[in-house]
Amino acid sequence: MSTDQATVPVSTATGLIDPRAVLDRHVDDLTTRFAGVVSRETIERIVFESYTALGRTAKVKTHVPVLACRFATERLTALAQAKGTWAKDVPEVLFVCVQNAGRSQIAAAYLAHLAKGRVHVRSAGSLPAAQVDPVVLQALAEVGLGPAAGAGAASTDPEELAFPKPLTDDVVQAADVVITMGCGDACPIYPGKRYLDWDVADPAGQGLAVVRAIRDAIARRVSALVEEIAPTAAR
Repeated sequence: MSTDQATVPVSTATGLIDPRAVLDRHVDDLTTRFAGVVSRETIERIVFESYTALGRTAKVKTHVPVLACRFATERLTALAQAKGTWAKDVPEVLFVCVQNAGRSQIAAAYLAHLAKGRVHVRSAGSLPAAQVDPVVLQALAEVGLGPAAGAGAASTDPEELAFPKPLTDDVVQAADVVITMGCGDACPIYPGKRYLDWDVADPAGQGLAVVRAIRDAIARRVSALVEEIAPTAAR
């Protein structure tokens, strides 16, 4: 057992017989997937670090090991892209807000929908919340969208649950465009990247009518962004 594994508090109270076994299996799978790109030691560190980070804020612990595995996979992919060992087929856009529960989730959902595979989108929060704002989920569902990470709010499948993710250095380094919304100076600055700050109201604690207006304002910005960085082919 590595030092990282030994220091991670994995509780059987999550509803799984042995959450550590889920993480260990994922480390094995990712070691094969990232062979020659990322060391097993780094993979272990990122998987268990992701579990700990998500476990701090999660209200329901049942799906934390599976979500941590998804989060770790994204981080390792970003790390490989940032190192230049994995090529990027499309531009990478990262949306960052404070809680990754409202504005950045709306923006990511619209970009994934409008770009139709011409852009890869990630989102994160400088101080992530325990869950995506239910009113935000409702406002997205009204226009036929769910968060970019998965299906709608009613899903109980852990593979389809959207969840707030902490901002990590690896996803920033992998991004081509970083768009912040109200998170101040929390996002690290790297040369060669495009940084934008969108002045958009925070939907936290707001009613559905206000959140709809925020949703629509973000949609207009995302639509313009798509046409700029990944325009459709001329007809």
